[in-house]
This record gives sequence, C-alpha cells and structure tokens, in this order.
Amino acid sequence: MKAGDTGSTSHVEGAEEEGGGRRYGSSTGPRKEDAAMALFRNAEEPHGPMDPEKERALVWKIDKMILPQIAVCYCFFYIDKTTLSYAALFGIQDDLHLRGTQYNWLSSLFYFGFLCWALPTNLLLQGLPVGKYLGFNIFMWGFFLMWQAACKNFASLAILRVLSGAAEACADPAFMLITSMWYTRHQQPIRIGIWYAANGLGIAGGGLLGYGIGHIKGALASWKYEFLIIGALCALWGVVMFIFLPDSPVSARFLTEEERRMAVERLRDDQTGIENKTLKPYQIMEAFCDVKVYLFFFLGLVCNVPNGGISNFGTLIIQGFEFSTLATTLLQIPYGIFISLSILACVFVNDRLPPNNRCYMVVAFIIPNIAGAFGLMCVPQEHRIWRLICYYLTGPYNAAFVLILSLQIGNVAGHTKKVVANAILFLGYCVGNIAGPFFYKTDQGPTYTLGISSMIFCHLVEVVVILVLRFLLSSENKRRDKLQEGVERDLDATAFEDLTDKENINFRYIY
Repeated sequence: MKAGDTGSTSHVEGAEEEGGGRRYGSSTGPRKEDAAMALFRNAEEPHGPMDPEKERALVWKIDKMILPQIAVCYCFFYIDKTTLSYAALFGIQDDLHLRGTQYNWLSSLFYFGFLCWALPTNLLLQGLPVGKYLGFNIFMWGFFLMWQAACKNFASLAILRVLSGAAEACADPAFMLITSMWYTRHQQPIRIGIWYAANGLGIAGGGLLGYGIGHIKGALASWKYEFLIIGALCALWGVVMFIFLPDSPVSARFLTEEERRMAVERLRDDQTGIENKTLKPYQIMEAFCDVKVYLFFFLGLVCNVPNGGISNFGTLIIQGFEFSTLATTLLQIPYGIFISLSILACVFVNDRLPPNNRCYMVVAFIIPNIAGAFGLMCVPQEHRIWRLICYYLTGPYNAAFVLILSLQIGNVAGHTKKVVANAILFLGYCVGNIAGPFFYKTDQGPTYTLGISSMIFCHLVEVVVILVLRFLLSSENKRRDKLQEGVERDLDATAFEDLTDKENINFRYIY
C-alpha cells in the first residue's frame, strides 16, 4: 500500500491513474457513488462542524422513529423463537405424534430456511427499499406462524418452519444495515443494544403470553392459540413497518431536507457510506477473500450453538427442576429481564470506556455464561434454586453478541461488501442454531449433559476468536497509521465514494 502525494492519500495499494482520475483496486469500470451524494449539489460546499444542539435534536428525532419499530419487531423475533418451546409444554409433541429427534428437527428446520435464503435476501436488501422489504417479510413471517396452528403432522409443520425461517432471514441483516445508515460507529453499540435488549423482553413477554394462553379453555389445543395469537401480532407489526419505517436517511419523509443532509453529514468521518443500490461484483469477491469476514462467520456459529439449544430447550431445562408447566412459563420472565439488563449494562459501560475496548467487553460478558454452564453441569439436581440461578447466568451471551454485531457493521465498508458480510455472519448464525438443538439428547433430559458441554466449549472458542480478531484489526490500524505518518488525511475525498474498508486507507477499524 502506498500513499499518494496529496489528495491520493485516500486510497490503498492497487489504485492506478487513469484519465486523470482514480480507479481503486480492480477493473470495475466507472464507480457509482454512495446515495448520500445526491443530497450535496456541490461537492465543494462547506461542511464544517454542525450545531451540537441541532445534532442532538436530530438524533432524538431519529431515535423516536427508528428504535421503537425495530425493538418491537425484535421482541416478536424472540417470542417466535420460543413459540415452539412453549408449544412443547402445551402438548404439541403428543398431538402431532412427534417421535425421536423430530422435535429437534423442527427447531433446526427453521434455520435451514434461514440458511438457504440468507444470501439472496441480503442481495435483495441492497436493491429494494429496505423498510418496505423488511415490513413485507415480517408480515409473511407472522402469516406462516399462524398457519402452523393448522398442522396435523410433522411434515406439514416442518414445511412451514422452513418457510418461516426464510421470511425471517432478512430481519437481523436489515436491522444492522438500518443501524449503520442512521448512526455513527460510536453510537451503534448502544442502539444495537437497545433493539437487541428487546429479545429479553421477548422472552419475558413470551412467558407472560404462554402463561395467559395456557389458561385459555377454548375449542383448540393451547399450543394452537400460541401460534395464532403470536403470528397475528407479528403480521400486524409487519404492516406497521411497511408503512412507517423509512428506507434510508436520503429519502426519509419524516425529516426536512436540511435534516436529511445533517443525518448524512454526521456519518462522514466513519468512512462507511450510507447506501448504494448498485451491486458491485468486485466487492462480493473482496468479502469472500477477507479473513475478518470468516472470523465473523465463526463467531456467529459459536455464539449460536448455545442459543439454538437454550431457546428451544430452556423451558424443558427449567421444567426439569421440578416446577409445574405454568410455573415454568413464569420463570422465563426473570431470565428475559436479566438478558435485557445485561445487554443494556454492556453497551452503556462500553460507551463510557476508552475507544477500542469492545473485544474485551465481549470476553467479560461471556464469563458469566461459562460459569452458569459449569454450574448446570456440577450443581446437584436437588438444589433446584441454585440450578435455576445457574440457568439464568447463561443469558449474558446475548450482550456479547450485540457487541459482535457492532464490530461487524463498524468494520466493513462498501455497501455490497456490507450486505455480503452480513449474510456470511448470519450463515454462521444459522449453522449454530441448526446444530445447537442436536446436542440436547432426549434421553439426557432434564440435565442435557452433552448440550451444556457444547455451550462451555463454544464460549471458550468464542473467547479465542474474538481476541484473534482484536489483534488483526489493531495491527492493521497501526500499519495504516505508519503509512500515513506525517500526511494529513483527506476524509472528505473518500467518505461517500462507496469504497470498501480495504480500498480506503483513511478507514480505521474499531476493536
């Protein structure tokens, strides 16, 4: 990599002069700029520091529009994850004559649908309006969930689980794209933490809904009401998001033109751009050749093997402590609240630490999970309260995953590369969630020794991988600092050119 003499300090090795302009790292032809450039009629117009009061008011306005919609959706997102678990409590296994590993397969088939559709749906997210596409998929996700109440056997339920997974495949990647479009890299962990904390509320809300649904004395089995009620609520929220969720800061109708320009301007220093609707094959290739993208895939996998098990077998683990069925549903409420508080504590503490401590915070919030899993392995079964506390300690891995998501969206630039990298991370997420339930052998219930062992192993591997990632990102920053030593960085030249993090020497990684 070699810095140029003046403004060319913006670009990395591989850039070559052509016709008085620059091309960056590949023979891709004319480069299409980020959509944000449409807001700036004159590239030379001044863009100095904005009024802090105006910026605070703008951020609050964005928060009120974006965060509640994503948070409520994410709450349903996790309620949906546990719906099958509550259905198991209410007799779905007997009613549908599920035998052997069929229940485990129902847990995993959801993620097969997710896995198959993960890359196509991410590419569609680039070409289609993000808010509209997300809203449509959330509606379909609720629609398929409602239809699961009509299932008569394993085969019909299996098909609908696959379709539900495909419909949900765009949710997390879309939330990450939306967060990266609206918030600076410094603000992203707290915003991700706020909407991700809603999954704890989803666990708690799922417990309350499960308790209430368990008391319905209607013509249908209780598990059918579970699917119908939660599916209808999800579908309704999909309609709300389709209508009200803006597609990007560039076209947001709830902002004035000045506010749209400010919303874009405040992201200039991040060098990650806003949005670009042009699919760029070289950025796809770069994503598949980037080591850190595979590390994020691996983190997605080892983070979610435990998630795949706990989200589907958590209620059965608690029931194994000899609590009644309805008491088991209520005991999920403090677990969900503890997860939400862990996430919020993690992101707010991280916000107050010096820069580049996110990887260490990930490690700090994995430790309680390891301790809780060891407790479930070692504490005798007769000490059911202590075992329940150990089960609750397995929740803070969600906080660690929040910071991993913030590391992903903060360390990948170039819009096509971002959507592909998001898809790869969630491929790992799917593989982990597919594999997780199969470590929980029916004949090992309620202690599930193999399942708890898999949780310990995966969290230990996660610690190693996150520290390796930190070392690589830190080393690359030092290398770039050395290359630009004594040279003023021209951030304006590269902020909205839809450059990848590899192309743009002005880009600095966060860790």
